Amino acid sequence: MSRNLLAGKRVLLGVTGSIAAYKSAFLIREFVKSGAEVQVVCTPAALDFVTPLTLSTLSKRPVLVELIKDSEHGVWNNHVELGLWADFVVIAPASANTLAKMRSGEANNLLLTTFLSARCPVYFAPAMDLDMHAHPANQDNIAELISRGQIEIPSESGELASGLVGTGRMAEPETIVDFIADDLKAKSPLHGRKVLITAGPTREPIDPVRYIGNRSSGKMGYAIAEAAVIAGADVVLVSGPVSIDPPAGVKLKQVETAEEMYQAAFPEFEDADIAILAAAVADFTPSKVYDEKVKKSDAGMDVELQKTKDILMSLGEVKKDQILVGFALESENELENAKGKLARKNCDLIVLNSIRNEGAGFGFDTNQVTFVEHNNTTPLELMSKREVASALIDYILKNFL
Repeated sequence: MSRNLLAGKRVLLGVTGSIAAYKSAFLIREFVKSGAEVQVVCTPAALDFVTPLTLSTLSKRPVLVELIKDSEHGVWNNHVELGLWADFVVIAPASANTLAKMRSGEANNLLLTTFLSARCPVYFAPAMDLDMHAHPANQDNIAELISRGQIEIPSESGELASGLVGTGRMAEPETIVDFIADDLKAKSPLHGRKVLITAGPTREPIDPVRYIGNRSSGKMGYAIAEAAVIAGADVVLVSGPVSIDPPAGVKLKQVETAEEMYQAAFPEFEDADIAILAAAVADFTPSKVYDEKVKKSDAGMDVELQKTKDILMSLGEVKKDQILVGFALESENELENAKGKLARKNCDLIVLNSIRNEGAGFGFDTNQVTFVEHNNTTPLELMSKREVASALIDYILKNFL
């Protein structure tokens, strides 16, 4: 699903005078469920069909109707700020009257002035009786708006308020939200690209109850997966055992050991466009795994270790035109070691973080990293792992695609 692209988006929902205005309440719920913020702007005629109390309760914001909020004290609803605030505008239902005014550039209510001020995508979902919908004047208005870059969410066919049956029904709220999410995905910078991401720790078994592991929480890798999905990518997330939920929209492959991670990641790399290996993979695994729990003894216990497969190096050896990103967690000679890893493992980029930096490394919600290329280093400030993930995807888009 692409609805997670709506998370954090600021939606300005315009509601006009149509019997379909009752559906706007359900539309708000769908946007809010998808993680979006919703600001409702109603035309005065819309209030004949739906109450501001209903819409404000669902959106958790006051519904805006009038351009002048308080004439006595000179307070007004700033349509310019509203247009700049929104990531996109949705006019649903869009009546024939409002569509005509949008085309002609009229500005006699707050919604229309906001529409004329908006610099973001504008979607509109027509809603009217079938004869009005089919009228050449209305169809001409719709065609002209589309030619200017506005995006129509087509009306559906069915029973109308007049009792007639035909085209003119506003698309259902779920359809509208899915339409917008799919449109955003299709226009996203990583649309059509496959991104392979590894995350979390591995657990190398000693016996049925004991293992060798590390403190990786998986938060960094999962944040990168989320950022890649938001950028429109098809994401395969190969994850060691973690206690966090995967982002919506990823193909999750859960593994335990370094060998299992290798077996899961290697075939996915063949048709990947980008691989980001953020997992903290064990460098060693016990040479022998006991079938039964080893009993404690005064003599202690010796565990012989052998090297695990180097997943990053293995992918670097077969890399064609993919972008390969590795992580390096260092405690000394950080930059020198990161550059050595970059060359040795045939990576395009190393994300370096030091365990000596406060708030960085395993278990934290924050991280402080440096992007390391052969001839360039870009240090970042301490920030949330989500912000680091977004910065990483932006860096890849800017420098490698």
